[in-house]
Amino acid sequence: MLILISDAFDTTLGPRLEAFGEVTTDKSRLKEAHIVLVRSKTKCTKEYIDEAPNLKLIIRGGVGIDNIDKAYAESKGIIVRNTPKSSSIAVAELAFTLMISTPCHLTAYHDGMKHGLWLKNTKRNELYGKTLCLFGIGNIASRVAVLAKAFGMSVVAYDKYVQSSPHAEMKATPEAAVEDADYVSLHLPLTDETRGMVNKALIAHCKKKPVIINTGRAQCVDADDMVALLEDGSVAWYATDVYPTDPPAEDYPILKADNVTLTPHVGANSVENLVRIGEETFDIISELIKGEKL
Repeated sequence: MLILISDAFDTTLGPRLEAFGEVTTDKSRLKEAHIVLVRSKTKCTKEYIDEAPNLKLIIRGGVGIDNIDKAYAESKGIIVRNTPKSSSIAVAELAFTLMISTPCHLTAYHDGMKHGLWLKNTKRNELYGKTLCLFGIGNIASRVAVLAKAFGMSVVAYDKYVQSSPHAEMKATPEAAVEDADYVSLHLPLTDETRGMVNKALIAHCKKKPVIINTGRAQCVDADDMVALLEDGSVAWYATDVYPTDPPAEDYPILKADNVTLTPHVGANSVENLVRIGEETFDIISELIKGEKL
């Protein structure tokens, strides 16, 4: 059995996987591979899958699988798995870091100090007593909710597929969810329904000027609308770790917008999380082999 590690995983994973067969990082050996491990960089399209006639399993180290043509893979008898639990801590902590950095003016204070400015009169705002709206209430969003409540925030959420949650007051529509929000944090997969979901029409239902944090999928936000909303003050700030491509194209409009915080898609890149991804990946392969599915 040949296991191809196509993207960056923890360096300890390769030697552990040698218990199951040969392990390689040589992408030119895709045609020989029985198992392929990917994260975000490798796109398992129909064409990619057709180049791997021996492929039996694709594991995506991370939460979503929108870089894998799951339906086509499964039509070819290929098992598709991901590691949804492993990344929840790391991504939730980054989402909350982006959220708390905004009312604390951390980037402005830092840049000011570097340039000899003493911005003592720039007043901070507190998270305490504010309302956080979550779009999606899965593993990551639930952890963000726990952190928010520890800071004394109220938490509401919208998720088409979840009726109740111990972590948030569920709202029936996206419009109802954002109505009283001071902060909106996105934790959605990219689907036809969620594409461009955050746009001028949705923000028009906000009574306040929210800060929006996106550690989910870039395309869930209409980028042109977001720039306009930032310019007219309807959105106070946009903080994002996700982009349509890694890295984003130079003409991606968010890059040149004011009142934004940008991080280079590092939500799942904690040292601890890479270890957890490796452990979950190892367990998936082990269980499938024991169940004689590989």
